[in-house]
Amino acid sequence: MASNQERREAARTTLEQTITERRKQERRKKALIGAGAVVGVVALAGATFGVYTLASGGDSGDPGDSVAAEDQGDEMFDEFFDEPQEMPEPEALPDGRAEALPATVDCAYPESGRPAAKEAERPAETGIPAEGTVPATINLNGEPVGLSLDRAKSPCAINSFASLAEQGYFDGTSCHRLTTAGIFVLQCGDPSATGGGGPGYAFADEFPADQFQEQPPGGTIYPRGTIAMANAGPGTNGSQFFLVYDDSPLAPAYSILGQIDDAGLSVIDAIAQAGVDGNPGSGPGDGAPSIPAEITSVTVEE
Repeated sequence: MASNQERREAARTTLEQTITERRKQERRKKALIGAGAVVGVVALAGATFGVYTLASGGDSGDPGDSVAAEDQGDEMFDEFFDEPQEMPEPEALPDGRAEALPATVDCAYPESGRPAAKEAERPAETGIPAEGTVPATINLNGEPVGLSLDRAKSPCAINSFASLAEQGYFDGTSCHRLTTAGIFVLQCGDPSATGGGGPGYAFADEFPADQFQEQPPGGTIYPRGTIAMANAGPGTNGSQFFLVYDDSPLAPAYSILGQIDDAGLSVIDAIAQAGVDGNPGSGPGDGAPSIPAEITSVTVEE
C-alpha cells in the first residue's frame, strides 16, 4: 500500500503532467489559429477565398509507431515554438506591367465545368482593347460606387466584367462575403450568394499574377481602393470580384480590374463598420455582412 508521501508525490506528478499538457494544447491551439490566419491571408484563394488543410497520409498499423511519432511531433512542436518565428513582409504590387500589351488582345472563355448560377452569354474573344481606362459604376445599397477599370492590366477580365454588366448579370445580387480581420474585402458577383456561383465559363489570370515567376514569401499588398477578381485557383476566374476597403496582404493571384473612387469607398466602409454575421464555417471576422450589400445594377461606359 502506498504511503501518504508516495500518494502526494503521485498526485503532484499527475497535476504537473496535466498542467503541462494543457499548456501544450493551448499553445498548439494558438499556433493553429495563427497558421490558419496566415494561410487565409497570404494564400487567399478562391471564389470562396480558399481553405487549406493538412491530411494524414495513412496508418502504419503499429500503435507504438503512432505514439512515438506523436511524441516526436510534440517535441518538434515545442522546439519550434520556443524559438521566435519571423514572417517575411508582404511586397508592394508593381504599378503596371513590365512590358505593355499590344493595343488589342485575344481572350479565351472556355466552359468552367460547373453550371451557371445565372445564364449569361460568353464575351467576345478577339480584338479586345488593352489600352486606357474605362469608367464604371456599381449601384450598391442605392449609392454609386465609381470605378476606373484599367484595360492595360487585365483586359480579358474587364471584357468579361463589362459583358456581364451589360447583360444585367449582377443586377439584383448580394455581396455575400465580408472580411474584417487579416484581409479587408467585400466579395460580390455571385448570383447564388453561396460563394460558389459563376457564369459557366472561366478565363486566365492576368495582372499581377503574370508579373511574378515565383510567389513572394510574404505575399503582396492589395491596397485600399482596389477591385480585383476572386478565383478558386489558377485559371478559374468567373463573375466574382472583391472590393478592398483597407490594405490587405494577399498572394498576387487575383487579377486587378482597377480602382474604386473615394465616394464609393465610403459606401463600402459603412458596410464594413457594421461587421459580419456569425458563420460557424469561417473564422472570426469572416461571413455575410451584417448590413445587406445589395447590387441594383452595374454599368460600364464603353
